[in-house]
Order: sequence, then C-alpha cells, then structure tokens
Amino acid sequence: MKNIKYKLLGRQQLQEFNLENQDQLQKDNTPPFDVPITGMIYGALLNYKGEVEAISDSLHQEPYKAPPKAPILYIKPENTKIAHKMPIPLPANVAELQVGAALGIVIGRTASKVSIEEAFDYIDGYTIVNDISIQHESVYRPAISQKARDGFCPVGPYIVEKHSSIQPDRLKIQVFINNELCQENTTANLIRPVAQLLSEMTSFMTLDPGDVVLVGVPEHPPLVKAGDHIRIEIEQIGVLENQVVREEELRLGVSP
Repeated sequence: MKNIKYKLLGRQQLQEFNLENQDQLQKDNTPPFDVPITGMIYGALLNYKGEVEAISDSLHQEPYKAPPKAPILYIKPENTKIAHKMPIPLPANVAELQVGAALGIVIGRTASKVSIEEAFDYIDGYTIVNDISIQHESVYRPAISQKARDGFCPVGPYIVEKHSSIQPDRLKIQVFINNELCQENTTANLIRPVAQLLSEMTSFMTLDPGDVVLVGVPEHPPLVKAGDHIRIEIEQIGVLENQVVREEELRLGVSP
C-alpha cells in the first residue's frame, strides 16, 4: 500500500489515493492521466558508474581531459512533458529515439544550500520519467535540439509520496520495448546518490516545490522506432508506458 498523488486530464488539482496496484486506476470510465508535476525538470548526466565507464577513454581526451567533478545538469522544458500513455512524437527524418529511464525526485519545499544529512527532508515523493532524446555524442555541450523537442519527456503516471520503506538509492529499473526486457539497472549504481546530488545542486541553485530532479539515465539506453511500445518499471514506484508515433501522423490526428 502506498500513498500517491495523481492528476487526471481535464482536472486542475492533484488527487490523492492509497494504492495497492496501478491497475486500480486504469478503468475504462476513468479519464486519462495528466502530467502529475508542475515544476521544472532538471536532469543529471553521467551519474551512473557504468555510463562513465562506457565512455571513459573519451573523457580523458580533448576537450574534456578528465571525468566531470561536479554534476552535469540540463533542463527538460515545459514543452517536452507528456503524460502516461500519450504518444511520443518521432520527428521527420529521424529513424530512432533513445529511451532515458530515470527516477524523478519531486521536491516538496524550497531547497537552498541543503546538506546531505537534511536532503531527504526536502523530498515530497518520486515519479518515473522517460528522458527521450535523439542520439548524439555531446556530453558537456547542451544537446537542446536532441533533448528538448515537443513530447520528449513522458512523466508519471503519478507521484509516490516519500516513505521510509522506499530507498531511492536501491531501486531496480527495467525498460521493456514491445514487452521485451531491453535494459535493467539499479539506482545503487549512482555515482552521486540522491542526497549528495540534491546537496551539490542546491549549493548554487534553489529548487522550488514541484521541481523534479532526474537522478540519471543508465548506460546503454535502448533505441526505439515508430510503432514501438515503451514500458518503464521502477521498483516500488510504478509503470510508465508510451508509444512512439510519427510526428506527421500526430499532426493528422492518426491514433496510435
């Protein structure tokens, strides 16, 4: 049993529910889910050990010369947010998209210069985020055109309220493409665990209630094409599902 906050399409307010199974909210007469968060989404690159190991040689070459010593952050703007089961647009002239399965940390109160010991006091809950992007090689330079396109950030289906039984640094993450397991990892492999990441971020910037911090995306993210169904499962948090649809079909109103 877990307490969740969710938002239905057409409703203004978040609703609360004591959930045993996600299927309890998936009824034919229930409106679709809407995005359950209202704040900014901040992502952290290269925060999985395997992700850094996979490109370790290039990190010691020009222009980097060494692995990063601080979080490499980026923003998923408002236009990227879509809800559970909404279609992900595949832009014209793009063959594949990269799936970015990420645990989202939802901030509960204004966080500035937060210590590691106090970090969890500022967390409201957790959600699932799919940090969709077009494949690119840039790490230290903002990949805006590859990561900030319309519909490139499914979020949800809901926020699971913080509880002592949920250990965000020990959660299994799985990605299924067309019901086939394509990626599996755990937040135990984070370079900067949740509290450390929040502490380092708030040392120079303020996080507001409703903001979301993505702890990172595991190495070897799966690639998807038009028609593929993506299901991300995070232990104790839930299941986020979306399908990839050609952008021109969405403009024509073709249903996935």
